[in-house]
Amino acid sequence: MNRHEIEGNWNRLAGVAKERWGKLTDDDVKVVQGKHQNLVGKLQQRYGITLHDAKREVDAFFEKL
Repeated sequence: MNRHEIEGNWNRLAGVAKERWGKLTDDDVKVVQGKHQNLVGKLQQRYGITLHDAKREVDAFFEKL
């Protein structure tokens, strides 16, 4: 699934993201709207991880979809 498909299906995929990253709030998921960079930023904020690590996690998540 490419990034545009993920953005378009985000309402359905938001639950999958919340299962993967339990620290994300409902508001976080709404703000992300399936956008790669928004999700990277929220992961950095909630988990205190580096930009590199957050990008790697999001890339792996998007690839699995």
